[in-house]
Amino acid sequence: MDVKIADYGIIGDKCFILYNISGLTNNQLEFLNNNLDDETRIVEDNLLLKTKFKKEFFPFKSNESKIKEDDFISREEIEMNLFLSRFLEDMD
Repeated sequence: MDVKIADYGIIGDKCFILYNISGLTNNQLEFLNNNLDDETRIVEDNLLLKTKFKKEFFPFKSNESKIKEDDFISREEIEMNLFLSRFLEDMD
């Protein structure tokens, strides 16, 4: 499984991160698409997952995140990869 951040931002008081998840089997794609609470959709064998945050919990709001953007992106991708891996363990 490969997790990449496709987009993120703040729109008004709404914050989001859009993940593009690839390298999943069709069963894994369908399981995640049907069982995750966040907004999902399947596009060309990839899962697009949009998570929403309250502003105070948004990982990209700090000045440090703007200076070390790649570090923050990598951390979020790793954390989502771990979360999804654990979530997929429930598939069996």
